[in-house]
Amino acid sequence: MKDEIIWRPHGDYVTKSNLRRFMDRCGAGDYQELLARSVRDSEWFWDASMKDLGVEWYEPYTRVLDSSRGFPWCRWFESGKINLVHNCLDRHSSSRRDQLALIWEGDGGETREMTYGELDAAVCRMANAMRDRGVGTGDSVGIYMPMLPETVVALLAVWKIGSIAVPIFSGFGPDAVAVRLRDAGAKLLFTADASVRRGKPLQLKELADQALRSAPSVKTCVVFRRTGASVSWQAGRDAWWDELVESYPSRAPTERLNSEDLCLNIYTSGTTGRPKGTLHTHGGVIAQVPRELAYFMDVQERDRFFWLTDLGWMMGPWEIIGVTFLGATVFLFEGAPNWPNPDRLWQIVERHRLTHLGISPTAIRLLLRAGEQWVDRHDLSSLRILGSTGEPWDPESYLWYFRKAGGERCPVINISGGSELMGCLVACTPLAPLKPCSFQGPGLGMDVDVCDEDGKPVRGAVGYLVCKKPAPSMTRGFLNDPQRYLETYFSRWPGTWYHGDWARVDEDGFWYILGRADDTIKVAGKRTGPAEIEAALISHPAVSEAAAIGVPDEVRGETVVCFVVLKPGFETADALTGQLSDKVVESLGKTLRPRKVYIVSALPKTRSAKIVRGAIKRRYLGQDPGDLSSVENPEALDAIPSLFPTT
Repeated sequence: MKDEIIWRPHGDYVTKSNLRRFMDRCGAGDYQELLARSVRDSEWFWDASMKDLGVEWYEPYTRVLDSSRGFPWCRWFESGKINLVHNCLDRHSSSRRDQLALIWEGDGGETREMTYGELDAAVCRMANAMRDRGVGTGDSVGIYMPMLPETVVALLAVWKIGSIAVPIFSGFGPDAVAVRLRDAGAKLLFTADASVRRGKPLQLKELADQALRSAPSVKTCVVFRRTGASVSWQAGRDAWWDELVESYPSRAPTERLNSEDLCLNIYTSGTTGRPKGTLHTHGGVIAQVPRELAYFMDVQERDRFFWLTDLGWMMGPWEIIGVTFLGATVFLFEGAPNWPNPDRLWQIVERHRLTHLGISPTAIRLLLRAGEQWVDRHDLSSLRILGSTGEPWDPESYLWYFRKAGGERCPVINISGGSELMGCLVACTPLAPLKPCSFQGPGLGMDVDVCDEDGKPVRGAVGYLVCKKPAPSMTRGFLNDPQRYLETYFSRWPGTWYHGDWARVDEDGFWYILGRADDTIKVAGKRTGPAEIEAALISHPAVSEAAAIGVPDEVRGETVVCFVVLKPGFETADALTGQLSDKVVESLGKTLRPRKVYIVSALPKTRSAKIVRGAIKRRYLGQDPGDLSSVENPEALDAIPSLFPTT
């Protein structure tokens, strides 16, 4: 079924969608007409979409785009005054005061809720406290917390006073935390006494203390009591959250900021080289993010939206901004989707009547391993949109998600972009049909293409994903390293954003992301990405996860080596590994037959569920695996052979 259309727009997906409303307002006859106009006249689109969605400016901008310094250094919404928090919270304080803004479920099943009125009061108290601690416009503030209601309060309070948020993965160790705080020159750090995952506490305050020894710019550490754990204390620097805010009023002014004032310094989740801090602005983010949740995810006011994420991944701030802007409800989850039982995620959807579920392909493959009976016991009828991002899909896992979670009635809104974009380059919409694993095409306003080695558009073959025009939320460089930013995105083809992904557009115009170009495997002149090989392996009924790498070969340049995780009930056997090699040949031809297939108990992944193929390859070749600070389970590398085999 991988080349068949499995879902078509119908009913309320068409007639009641935000995107349909926008099309009618613009006079667009169909989506393709709107998309073409948004790419051809992107300045018109960004202006029109913000007006359609009701973005509020303290002072209107006089020009949409200033490109006088070239694509890499564009400036947006000249002379405009704005603040994210005014748009995501302040303007709801009366009309939605009693409406749910947040629902939270902890690792142990405990729940809490906050209305927009309660969220507003909490944000104002913290904003007042931060100002009294000397934190203000342009200062950086680290947030090293699990997904809690207070994490959202901290994020919005930072923006309310004009400071710059530095979200940090709650699973990071002290070295990774220190690097980010030190690079940003952070003045304040939000953390918790501990976080809880799979029933076990992680002593966050202890890790934060270690990080702060080499981050001297931090003068205040605000600690939320998550578990009541005993923690070490530095008088004058450390403050309990509840004690800090208790005497402050529940009203506070929101800073009026320039469109280009920074709001976010979020690090990419790569595992090679020095971490890259991407820089985003109030004007750029408010233009980009709400349009994605409104037009692609079709978030409506009464929806309950959940993306399985951490604040340190782009999707954390992304969902908080977009959902609150639209006046809907954000669902937050602290734990793991398969603990204490494999149906935890499906329990959550049923219990809280969630309308949107966003997840990575790797997480679905993990849940698929447990068997469909864990899904079948739950009522998932509240869902109307399935979301995904983070990595390429394989058809088997995609169809399982579509059928079991969505009952074949919910579209899978697949989006792909990154932290450096604070949004997506390619996307799906409720107004376009779907093939398994596909994207409808470029996101609205994004001049995206697939190009060959010479930078020329290519169809029906694998090419490089590029963007030929600027977009408002593209990073304003890398923190403290503008030259690296230019080298990363603009050195291959000047004036064109080189995203670093392989992509393909099929004969019917459906788009596919095939993985990172730096993961390319080239055997005897035949070039492919790991995703195609991994999809072939996962099509075998015994395999739940797979990773493919290219390793040196004297004759063919490279050869393929694979690592697979089996589903329960299957055992390692020579016959099985032979069958898996045959699966690759059957799908991709004899040239790409794996030299070796290893069966392992787990694959190393980041907290955002991306398999770290680079670390696997370096481990296999006997090299230093590199920076593992963003890897949730580095012990999985122990099962990877440490030397390249000679036979």
